[in-house]
Amino acid sequence: MGHPDVNGSGSLQNSDNQPQSHLNGKFLFLALGALGVVFGDLGTSPLYTIRECFYGIHAIALTKANLLGTLSLIFWSLTMVVSIKYVIFILRADNRGEGGIFALLGLIPTSAGKITPHRRSMAALAGILAAGLLYGDGIITPAISVLSAIEGLEIATRAAAPAILPLTCLVLLGLFLVQRRGTADIGKIFGPIMLLWFAAIAALGIVQILNEPRVLRAVNPIHAFNFFLNNKFHGLVVLGSVVLCITGGEALYADLGHFGRNPIRFSWLAIAYPALLLNYFGQGALLLISPEMKINPFYGTVPSFLLYPMVCLSTVATVIASQALISGVYSLTQQAIQLGFFPRIRIVHTSSEMRGQIYIPFINYTLMLACIGVVLGFGGSGGLAGAYGIAVTGTMAVTSLLYFLVLIHRWRWPFWKAFPLVSLFLLFDVSFLGANLLKVLDGGWFTLLAALLITVAMTTWRRGREELNRKLQTERLPVEFFLEEVAKHKLGRVPGTAVFMTLSPTGTPPTLLHHVKHIHTLHEQVLLLTIRSVDVPTVPAKERVSVQELGQGFYRIEALNGFMQTPDVPLILKLASGYGLKTDPMTTTFYLGREALLTTGDSKMFRWRKALFAFMSRNAGTPAAYFNLPVNRVVELGAQVEL
Repeated sequence: MGHPDVNGSGSLQNSDNQPQSHLNGKFLFLALGALGVVFGDLGTSPLYTIRECFYGIHAIALTKANLLGTLSLIFWSLTMVVSIKYVIFILRADNRGEGGIFALLGLIPTSAGKITPHRRSMAALAGILAAGLLYGDGIITPAISVLSAIEGLEIATRAAAPAILPLTCLVLLGLFLVQRRGTADIGKIFGPIMLLWFAAIAALGIVQILNEPRVLRAVNPIHAFNFFLNNKFHGLVVLGSVVLCITGGEALYADLGHFGRNPIRFSWLAIAYPALLLNYFGQGALLLISPEMKINPFYGTVPSFLLYPMVCLSTVATVIASQALISGVYSLTQQAIQLGFFPRIRIVHTSSEMRGQIYIPFINYTLMLACIGVVLGFGGSGGLAGAYGIAVTGTMAVTSLLYFLVLIHRWRWPFWKAFPLVSLFLLFDVSFLGANLLKVLDGGWFTLLAALLITVAMTTWRRGREELNRKLQTERLPVEFFLEEVAKHKLGRVPGTAVFMTLSPTGTPPTLLHHVKHIHTLHEQVLLLTIRSVDVPTVPAKERVSVQELGQGFYRIEALNGFMQTPDVPLILKLASGYGLKTDPMTTTFYLGREALLTTGDSKMFRWRKALFAFMSRNAGTPAAYFNLPVNRVVELGAQVEL
């Protein structure tokens, strides 16, 4: 039977033209949902962006020229990076309707005739590095967002200052503890709350702009040019704070599959984008009149009688922004597991109706400890700003590079057409990244360290699995020879079905050889099952399974799994029944191999990487739970393997 396009040679499906049932007749509902999930991070950036430019260790003098220059940079950053790069161009790079860094990586062809193996491997490494940066983003976003919102209490009364850190930790603790309940029900109120948030910040901005309309002159890019001309190197440092206005831009692309391209575009262009601009310009107008408010210009735009309600609304908005990032990290982890970049860990599906609603306990509690740790370690949102910027800009730069490879190798754009476009994107990305690298000692080291550790872990797991598969492959017995031996020795057969899980769709699984060696019998029906991950989000049910009859009651099943799908062996066997293969769950036994890894083999991996891979393998989740196997029907057979 036919397999989906897994080598990048087929046509790219356009999500605007795809018959997606979740888009039909639900445009406004999806647009409202996107407002809550997609734009939570971007929407709460006014809490800290302007303040970081004019208050703190990297602040610049608050003069009229500097203020107009900063606002001009914010305006053109939101316009060029978010509105043009992501909304107009990147959103078109859908992988069967899905988006995100791994979806973009999956669009790059794998065949040697379309792209060199070296370039493909470098693209994969860049994608893994971007994933590591996104994990860093998932740690920092909840911390800086919630901390910035609660710091508004200090504007109301200095007496609240000692309570800011404990309250922030308490909110973060509550946020992570409720994750196990799922976000399906909570998500229904995200959109309306964020709509109220955007309406509130737009209104606050309009009031201030009416008091000082001259601030609108910042739309002219000459103010941004003069800003760098006058401030030189210090202007580049401040650019590292300006980048905070585009944090969350990657969510536009990552959530493409949940909401669709047009609802996301509508929510941004009609609501989020104008509301953000109005608030930023409103803060600028306030600072032109009252420069002393630079300590916290966002709350400076709030009338005193609305201060406490606005702190509450800000806290809720930042929790929503944090929730979106946390859910994004869950999805990223699931994709990494499916693509072979991460060991198996327990994934809980929290909704039977909504796709993508998952909860990963290990990731949840790791993020919780990391978030609370950085809040206590940095002590304020200002200290986190440097760490935040590197995560965002690094990911955006990788996205631009991978998008260039898609344009050249997938869509066959001529170089003269693709290069100027991506160069424009990289001009902003590299400028922002370079500016934030100047903050490495002021917090940026944390993001780089987190990304490095995650990249090392992912590449080690990927390489280790390849070496393990190579080792097992060299020891495999051809299945034809095994079947001849079965017939020659007339092994006894017992009723029922045996399913042997195997990494390779060729040869005889080692678990089967161990079983015959020790038990000297076989089941009447033996299935050799291989589940292979492919670089597409989902594989349709009719294309997911192929069955080959080998003779003597043996069958080989190969199942394809998209990186947004969870392996489900009972479902695969049900799909295989369409090929005439009958199995009874009550008389089916599943055989799994568990390797005890030794680091004394001839593998070319460094010894420390072998040890790390062995440690990760020992602590990976149980295969039975990962493959949704009935635990009372599973037999594990162990073996020692030298790497």
